[in-house]
Amino acid sequence: MNVNEHEEPQDQGGEDAQVSTGAPADAAGVVPEAAIPELVIISGMSGAGRSTAAKCLEDLGWFVVDNLPPALIPTMVELGARSQGNVARIAVVVDVRGRRFFDNLRESLADLAAKHVTRRIVFLESSDEALVRRFESVRRPHPLQGDGRIVDGIDAERELLRELRGDADLVIDTSSLNVHELRAKMDAQFAGEEEPELRATVMSFGFKYGLPVDADLVADMRFLPNPHWVPELRPFTGLNEEVSAYVFNQPGAKEFLDRYAELLRLIAAGYRREGKRYVTIAIGCTGGKHRSVATSEKLAARLAAEGVETVVVHRDMGRE
Repeated sequence: MNVNEHEEPQDQGGEDAQVSTGAPADAAGVVPEAAIPELVIISGMSGAGRSTAAKCLEDLGWFVVDNLPPALIPTMVELGARSQGNVARIAVVVDVRGRRFFDNLRESLADLAAKHVTRRIVFLESSDEALVRRFESVRRPHPLQGDGRIVDGIDAERELLRELRGDADLVIDTSSLNVHELRAKMDAQFAGEEEPELRATVMSFGFKYGLPVDADLVADMRFLPNPHWVPELRPFTGLNEEVSAYVFNQPGAKEFLDRYAELLRLIAAGYRREGKRYVTIAIGCTGGKHRSVATSEKLAARLAAEGVETVVVHRDMGRE
């Protein structure tokens, strides 16, 4: 992935910086909730694509602030609310370059919740191997490695960001994505004119290539016979009608699809109540070519029919 995010730390000003504005408010100085802008916080591992994600939102018309100290996020939102609609959507990039301010993030998030600000956290993730390769390709140190190795900096950053990753609304694994594929994922999530209640990514994968790190839910289709061992089906994928028919004619296949779809309805209702807008459902088989692909297609069709905006990704198809 050709994403370079290793700029030198910049002085962002003190935490007590004050910004005055003459924009209208009510007599008590309170900005109406209807004027509060939409907020997205972009964070994640250095080298995982934060800058690319931010530029994508900027191209979509968002007001983007890079490396804003977390303590100033509520101030930024307030300024946007007083802009008379000129700043309706704000994206803030938070990363370890501003690590002296990072402890303030939790307090800022609590402040935003108290003010009924709708905020989403997008977390960019990547494997250690991919991150090391990207840092070495640009010959830059990791911002947290100090006198150690790149992997030491990556380990320190993962620990620092662990809690934030757990709170993220959307996790994107960029290990195998190029810049254009990451932009496509961001476009799929944010380009719509109207925000859907829930967006789902259904991803097929092969267990032999590892679990998707951005999966919220994982289902294992290896309980079904493998079409790989049927000579006439081996060259095809789960997108082929003959392979799909073979998979769903096996005992338990249709029952699994019915019951898993029912379970997802229950989970989706809970996600909506909790304000979670994105879910990644990973469907695995041995190689990610036959059973998982066929099941992902069927499941995605079910979700779409029930009003869930759904994207299908076949991570490992064609990899063998």
